[in-house]
Amino acid sequence: LLAGAEMLGGPDPELAATMGFSGFGKKARTFDLEAMFEQTRRTAVERSRKVLEAREREKEDQSEKELRGPCVDPSASASSATGAGYTLTQRETASSESEDSSDEELTGPSVQSQTSAQGPPEVTDDDDDEFIGPPLPPGFKESDDDNDDDTEEEDNNPVKKIPDSHEITLQHGTKTVSALGLDPSGARLITGGYDYDVKFWDFAGMDSSLQAFRSLQPCECHQIKSLQYSSTGDVILVVSGNSQAKVLDRDGFPVMECIKGDQYIVDMTNTKGHTAMLNSGCWHPKIKEEFLTCSNDGTVRTWDVNNEKKHKSVFKPRSVQGKRVIPTTCTYSRDGKLIAAGCQDGSIQIWDRNMSVHTKFHCRQAHAPGTDTSCLTFSYDGTVLASRGGDDTLKIWDIRQFKKPLNSAERLPSFFPMTDCCFSPDDKILVTGTSVKKGGGSGKLFFFYRETFEKLYEIEVTDASVVRCLWHPKLNQIMVGTGNGLAKVYYDPVKSQRGAKLCVVKTKRKERQAETLTQDYIITPHALPMFREPRQRSTRKQLEKDRLDPMKSHKPEPPVAGPGRGGRVGTHGGTLSSYIVKNIALDKTDDSNPREAILRHAKEAEENPYWVAPAYAKTQPKTVFAEVEPEDDETDKPEWKKRKI
Repeated sequence: LLAGAEMLGGPDPELAATMGFSGFGKKARTFDLEAMFEQTRRTAVERSRKVLEAREREKEDQSEKELRGPCVDPSASASSATGAGYTLTQRETASSESEDSSDEELTGPSVQSQTSAQGPPEVTDDDDDEFIGPPLPPGFKESDDDNDDDTEEEDNNPVKKIPDSHEITLQHGTKTVSALGLDPSGARLITGGYDYDVKFWDFAGMDSSLQAFRSLQPCECHQIKSLQYSSTGDVILVVSGNSQAKVLDRDGFPVMECIKGDQYIVDMTNTKGHTAMLNSGCWHPKIKEEFLTCSNDGTVRTWDVNNEKKHKSVFKPRSVQGKRVIPTTCTYSRDGKLIAAGCQDGSIQIWDRNMSVHTKFHCRQAHAPGTDTSCLTFSYDGTVLASRGGDDTLKIWDIRQFKKPLNSAERLPSFFPMTDCCFSPDDKILVTGTSVKKGGGSGKLFFFYRETFEKLYEIEVTDASVVRCLWHPKLNQIMVGTGNGLAKVYYDPVKSQRGAKLCVVKTKRKERQAETLTQDYIITPHALPMFREPRQRSTRKQLEKDRLDPMKSHKPEPPVAGPGRGGRVGTHGGTLSSYIVKNIALDKTDDSNPREAILRHAKEAEENPYWVAPAYAKTQPKTVFAEVEPEDDETDKPEWKKRKI
């Protein structure tokens, strides 16, 4: 290239300038890498020397201050520490200085002197990204201590962790909200109810009008029992009142449907699927393709999303006598190794996921026999199991000592077979809802301290039962489904993240008016002025123009009431056939004697033959009609001979 440039610029510079290569006349710049490396090395050595000097100066200043006591002016140390050489090494010294100052013991008679001793190296002109503006005031550390005090107080008082200062209400419908599901990230909420509907709510996409973006009926006319997102959030398990669970994708489109079993086979192990109504279901916490269902056919089955033809394994809960018993709820442990089921005989039975024959743990009298245990849930640490019974109790169990509950709360009415309980994100609080009869007060959300089962707090939700509750660990928001078709979201602007906070700040979108009178116009920017349509500046002016146009602003004719007017027929059915029938019914001509009706036109046909008579004029003989005989008097005839009219 250099040779070519010299050739262009050297022998004929005028040619090069003419062709636009005038720059080639100059010699190319060369770089000496060794010299550059040497220069860099020298700069680094000089810098490190200045850093060491600055540190030594700082240590000397600090030792002088300790000897002198609080009489020293803080600004003097700052100015001595930040010399001409020190300003060059801000980025390199910031981290080491802060470490040194934090490791040293605080000495001296007052807080003022301590902060002044530590202050200069930390609050000098540091990185632009970290410190902007004047030095921090001496009392800055004390404000941090106040925050620490607040957090300590919050730890001591768990009620302050409950995010209930604000709430929003999502109108699902008019019937019970029997299922709630939140995806792992907390972006979407799904609600299902006794009205067969499943509604999708997107917190980021909603505005303050709080409208669902999709509503569907995945199981036709079956009540929704349970909804849950998988561990990855890409599919949804739908458990309804039929015998086949469904899996939908995030947008509500079907992915798979479990097969229905043969109800005439006695041994449920030999059947490919459930044969009776489902009660509950949930996803495996670790394996994203596996889920669990339980049914009135007396089995708990695990399934694989990729195989809808047959279940993976079957667990059959048994009573004390070894008879079949119906599981009303089921769940996985947090690590996915155990499967727990609450049964109608009041027992809780737990299996190892890989061994379906014998139970690993069981408690025969966990709740009252004949009641539906509506919920089982494991704590986040995996050591405790909470159960919500149909006998109006809430109990927690240590599954290693399963004979007796750790704690129990009573007089918590439950009228629904899916009343929930859940743990708080920090595992210290247990939450459940209560049911009420119509007009019997308000449904409440109760918060119990896990260790002592002391009732910490209660929220009056609405004048109907509280069925579902869900405390999302990432959002730190509480979702509640009620018996009157509402889904409420409780949150705190400070303690909660995203979720409901995203949609309440968005203003309600204005509904666009349907502009029926305005017509679309074609924009042709390069057309000649005589052919170009004038561009509409505003729809209001166009509407005013259209109002003056008699064709566009013509009022449609109202439907005719009564017999009709102005040449329009009255609406008797509104069809041509009804109009004809109506006129036929009004015809008063007497056609009782057909002979007379025909002969009425005989004279006119003879005088003005038009259709048939001219064709037979030469061959047709003269027509002779029979004389009309007088009708016999029928009064003398017997009754059975008289003509029936």
